Amino acid sequence: MRDVIVIGGGHNGLTAAAYLARAGLRTLVLERRPVLGGACVTEELWPGFRVSRAAYVAGLLRPAVIRELGLRAHGLRLLERNPSSYTPLPDGPGLLLGRDPAANAAEIRTFSARDAERYPAYQALLDRAARALEPMLDVPPPDLPWPRLRDLRPLLRSALGALRLGRELPRALALLLGPARPALETWFESEPLRGTLATDAVIGAWASPSTPGTGYVLFHHVMGDTGGARGVWAYVRGGMGALSEAIAAAARAAGAEIRRDAPVARVVVEDGRARGVVLEDGSTLTARAVVSNADPRCTFEDLVGTEHLPTDFARELATLDFKSPSLKINFALDRLPVFPGRSGSGHAPAAGPEHRGTIHLGAVDLDSIDAAFETARAGRLPERPLVELTLPSSLDDSVAPPGKHVGSMFVQYAPYEIDGGWDGARDAFADRVFALVDEVAPGFSQSVLEREVLAPPDLERIFGLTGGNIFHGAMSLDRLLFMRPLPGWAQYRTPISGLYLCGAGTHPGGGVMGACGRNAAGEILRDLG
Repeated sequence: MRDVIVIGGGHNGLTAAAYLARAGLRTLVLERRPVLGGACVTEELWPGFRVSRAAYVAGLLRPAVIRELGLRAHGLRLLERNPSSYTPLPDGPGLLLGRDPAANAAEIRTFSARDAERYPAYQALLDRAARALEPMLDVPPPDLPWPRLRDLRPLLRSALGALRLGRELPRALALLLGPARPALETWFESEPLRGTLATDAVIGAWASPSTPGTGYVLFHHVMGDTGGARGVWAYVRGGMGALSEAIAAAARAAGAEIRRDAPVARVVVEDGRARGVVLEDGSTLTARAVVSNADPRCTFEDLVGTEHLPTDFARELATLDFKSPSLKINFALDRLPVFPGRSGSGHAPAAGPEHRGTIHLGAVDLDSIDAAFETARAGRLPERPLVELTLPSSLDDSVAPPGKHVGSMFVQYAPYEIDGGWDGARDAFADRVFALVDEVAPGFSQSVLEREVLAPPDLERIFGLTGGNIFHGAMSLDRLLFMRPLPGWAQYRTPISGLYLCGAGTHPGGGVMGACGRNAAGEILRDLG
């Protein structure tokens, strides 16, 4: 008999297992796929091309997780992307943003001198607001209305951080609680700056910049740092799976056992308590506690069964929103794209600053992003979707053969259900997306050697993401903090005694953070003594 069985070897499940094993608990991780990491994986889809098949950039991983688990000693290497963002235009050099304030000002001044002057103040406001919220990331959410003493310290730190905003507090709250669009329009007057910044507010969300609550999603994506720099994202050398493997190595070093190709069929529930799991091969494994890295709906409906749940809980569970806007295209290239406005007109350029960060394409202004979302809401695929293109091989020579490159596109908005169904639509939509790249990088489509198109149903089937939702459920204002995943059940415990959640469906939410797994492990250790 084990102390703990963790269902799912995603990065949060592995993180929880590492902390539990470090505390001396006999811990077993069961991963249904042959590769660890859940959606944070590297897979060799074509010979020599190692693809971050789902998650594709790192930046939110909590510093405490890196430090406490010794992930650098276990092989984690983050490659800072600087510049971090490039928005090419067909009739000019586009907009390149990075860590250099003077360079940013020069880039933005091309579109608006006023915006160039205001951009540092905007960044400073986001930084101060993020610092005020950060104490809440590394602890379980408070149990309202009766917070524990240990809940009060991070609450107080956040309150003091908010007060330090002074006269800027109302402006920060307006962005945090409202739609991103009016806030960005108040700050800035020019495109593509507003459109570039808006992508952080909607990426992965079934929402447009005009949707209330997208301001928080924007905050969520600037909370991380790489090397101490706010909002700076990184590639992981070896692909995102190298991050998961580093966490797995830390878990094994602490004594955890990890099994691959071990899908769980159901959680054993007896007398209202989780007693273990039954694998799909029929074998039964027992434990004092079971921890699910799967999303809440998969956990309770597929693995537990609603017959074991209180009626009110099952009713609230059914209200969770798993709508997804996300489609992922992975591809192999025989050369890097040439952006005439920035790279010149040469052939097969060396990796330049325009290749290192996220390249924004298609819907690059607020109106077109809103329009793409409205088209998707009607069950159709937009003509000009929002596209984030990344080329990790521009910084990481380990993921592609010499002289070749690997890349991915994260595309919105692609609804789970579309008119006519996805059969036959994937390649046509991918062609449409590639044509958008050709507008600013002529010949790009001809450089593609291989590609894989993953629509929301594919993300659900391969990675176990209900609805294809990368956040394990919407990160709307009514599903954050002490209301995530459901009010009254936000501290990783469930109505089934001995059953816990540790995935992105819990506080603090989606992204490759490790915080959900770390926080859940702390609560489990308190319960198990």
